[in-house]
Amino acid sequence: MNKKKETILHGIIVLMISQFFVKIIGFFYKLYLTNKEGFGDTGNAIYSGGFQIYVLLLTLSSTGISNAISKMLSERLANGKKNEANRIFKIAFVIFGVIGACSSFVLFLLAKIIANKWLQIPEAHISLICLSPSIFFVTLSSVFKGFFNGGQFFSETAKAQTIEQILKTVLTIVMVEFSVLLTGLNTRIMAGAANLATTFATGICFFYILKCYRKIKNEKFFNINSKVEINSITKREILKEILNVAMPISIGSLLSSFNKNIDSFTIVRFLKNYLSEENAKIQYGILSGKVDTLCNLPFSFNVAFVTTLVPSIAKSMAKNNIFEIKKKTKIFLLISFFISIPITLGMFLFPSQILYILFPNAKEGSLYLKYNSLCIVFMLLTQTINGILQGMGKVKIPIISFGIGMIFKFLCNIFLIPIKKIGIFGAIIGNIICNVIAFLISFLALFKYCKKENC
Repeated sequence: MNKKKETILHGIIVLMISQFFVKIIGFFYKLYLTNKEGFGDTGNAIYSGGFQIYVLLLTLSSTGISNAISKMLSERLANGKKNEANRIFKIAFVIFGVIGACSSFVLFLLAKIIANKWLQIPEAHISLICLSPSIFFVTLSSVFKGFFNGGQFFSETAKAQTIEQILKTVLTIVMVEFSVLLTGLNTRIMAGAANLATTFATGICFFYILKCYRKIKNEKFFNINSKVEINSITKREILKEILNVAMPISIGSLLSSFNKNIDSFTIVRFLKNYLSEENAKIQYGILSGKVDTLCNLPFSFNVAFVTTLVPSIAKSMAKNNIFEIKKKTKIFLLISFFISIPITLGMFLFPSQILYILFPNAKEGSLYLKYNSLCIVFMLLTQTINGILQGMGKVKIPIISFGIGMIFKFLCNIFLIPIKKIGIFGAIIGNIICNVIAFLISFLALFKYCKKENC
């Protein structure tokens, strides 16, 4: 197996193709679930409510790890410090393995309390239990992906993402159909089966990634010559740096994820003041199961740029190449802008047609999609700007921008949703305001820093 480092352009292309297939395949199983008899918008409420809690814990334990590890490794490798790069990876593997295991255990133990008290969707209890083991697998997989991206082996990350999504889609359909054969059209069991498929998919994918790592680690690129390179950094220093880099990124991602959990905690709770519980769940299911899925599609495609951007900017920073940082910043912001504009216009102008084509058995929610699509431009630009800032080492700025945006989102939800004439549109207004504020703070910070550094 002859592995060579990949250029940033090649990495972007590989990851974009991977993300395209991942989202198309993933969207297929979302279509299947929403249009499945006995599932629909009510099933989406149960599925999404449980899944958002899972994502919250997953974000705390793993999201940001990949970018943090890839940043630290790329900096070392740019300066020829292969020994330090390998030691960083090994220590990160142990740290986040423990964090992932603890997160899985907490979700398993508190599943019933979370479903009943926090979500007020008791049916989500089974879904949370089914999802809990996957946090451990995804956390460790994220460390491996950071290793691959930091070493510019983007193809391995792309393959892993594609395999996981294919498995998730196939297993979801198989397990949901199997649950129907055993228990009939039981929405609660169907949602649990769909989430259990996620756990099986992430587990299998973890072992695939482990196999890829074992093949790569002995290649010449990562071979260590202890006589040439003397250890210049202690384990404690490595641990401190990992936490200093990874924790702010993880917290920033956590705040972003928590925006969706604000919806899962507040929408059903407040809508029940003037709607039946079943109708409140349906409204939440429309927003979380269809509208958010569609609006997050371009966000997911943009991940390909951010994944390659963080280690690339970090490498340029390590070499103090300001001109290269300026060039990459302009290119990536323009690409994100031109990706977001046509998608936003399409969803804003033709929401009912999109929902009718994709969800013929559950096509409600055109106004929700129309107005929520206004978030897309700001979401993508903020995602790209924060990737640039993380690569520059400015990891606290995303925390500030998402934190302030989240506060406004929370205020909109608690004050606007209880108003009957506004209802669930309060959550959509909150989404728009949150993303605009996060964009403005991150953009101004990037502009200020680039002006200071003359880049």
